[in-house]
Amino acid sequence: MKRDILRILKVVLLMVAGILLCFALFDLVDRVWNGIFVDWFSQRYMMHYSERDADGALHYVWRPAWGQIKRLVLRMMVFAVVVVTAVISAVAKLSAQRQLEKSGTDVAEMIRIYMSTQREAAEIFPKEYALISAQMSEIRARMQQHEQAVKEEAARKNDLITYLAHDLKTPLTSVIGYLNLLEEAKDMPAQQKEKYVHVALDKAYRLERLINEFFEITRYNLQQVILEKETIDLSFMLEQMTDEFFPLLQKHGNEIHLSVQEGTAVYADPDKLARVFHNLLKNAIAYSYENTEIVVQAEKTEDSVRISFQNQGKTIPKQRLEGLFEKFYRLEEARSSDTGGAGLGLAIARDIVTLHGGRIDASSEAEVTVFAVELPGG
Repeated sequence: MKRDILRILKVVLLMVAGILLCFALFDLVDRVWNGIFVDWFSQRYMMHYSERDADGALHYVWRPAWGQIKRLVLRMMVFAVVVVTAVISAVAKLSAQRQLEKSGTDVAEMIRIYMSTQREAAEIFPKEYALISAQMSEIRARMQQHEQAVKEEAARKNDLITYLAHDLKTPLTSVIGYLNLLEEAKDMPAQQKEKYVHVALDKAYRLERLINEFFEITRYNLQQVILEKETIDLSFMLEQMTDEFFPLLQKHGNEIHLSVQEGTAVYADPDKLARVFHNLLKNAIAYSYENTEIVVQAEKTEDSVRISFQNQGKTIPKQRLEGLFEKFYRLEEARSSDTGGAGLGLAIARDIVTLHGGRIDASSEAEVTVFAVELPGG
C-alpha cells in the first residue's frame, strides 16, 4: 500500500515539475521573442512612420524593409548551407574513420587467422580483399621458404658437426697410436722413428684443421662485419697473396698466372677483401688437378672491377653451383679428403662481397671452374 502511494506521489511530482518547466520555458521564449528579438528585428528590418487617416487621426505604421529582410534570408541560407555542410563532413569523416578502424580490426583478425592456420587465403579473405589476400599468400610463401631454408641450414650444420666430431677420432687415434709406439720402442731404428714422427705430425695437422673448422662455425654466427674501406691496389694485393700460397702451390704442383690491368684499384675493406680472395684461391688450389695452372685475372670496366679465379679440375654439376655459396655446404667428395672444410669459405666470401655492393658467381664446364667477383669501381 505504501509503495503504491509513493509511486503515485512520484508521478504527481513529475507532472507538476514538467508543467512548471513548460511555463518557465514559455515565459523565457516569450520574453526573448517579444523583447530582445522583436526589438532587434524592428530596429533593423522594419520601417516605421506616422500618417493620418481619413479622419485626420495620426497613426504609426510599421512595414517590413524587404530589401534588408531579403539580405537577412540570404545570409541565413548561406549560414545554414555552411553549417549543414560542416556537419555532414564531420559525420562522414567520423563514419569513415570508424569504418576504417573496423576494417583494420577485421583485416588484422583475418591475417591472424590466416597466419596461424593452414587454411587457404580465399577461405578467409572476402573478394573485396583480393589484393591483401594475394599479398598475404606471397608473404606466407616467403616465410615458409625462409623457414625451410633455416631448417636445411641447421640440418647441414648439425650433420657437419657430426661429421667433424667423427672425423676428429681418426687423426687423434693415429697420433696416440704412433706416439705410444715411439714411447714403447726405445731402441726403434732412427729411420723408422722419423717415419712415425712424420706420420704423427701430419695427423696432428689434420686434427688442427678440423678443430679450426669448429671455431670457424662459431665465429661465423657471432661475428658482426663492419667495413673499413680504403683504396686498394689490386695488383699488389694479389701478388702478395700469391707469395703467401707458394708452399701450398708447390706441394700441389700448381702455378699461378696473375694478370692484372695496370692501375686497377677498388675502394674496399682490405682485410675483408683479402679474406674473400684467400678463400677463393684456397678453394681453387684444393679442387684443381695437380700440376695445372691457376689463372687469376683482374680487369676494370666502366663502373666495376672483375676479379676471377680459374682452375682446372673436376666439373661441378650445374645443380650444385648455387649451393656452393650456402652455409655449411660441401661437395660430397670433400668430406673424404683433406680439402673439405666447414663449408663456410664461399658463404663468407659471398656475404663480404654483398656488403661491398658487389656480387660473386661461379661457372664450371669442360673441367674448368671459374669463380668471379664483381665490385664497384674504385
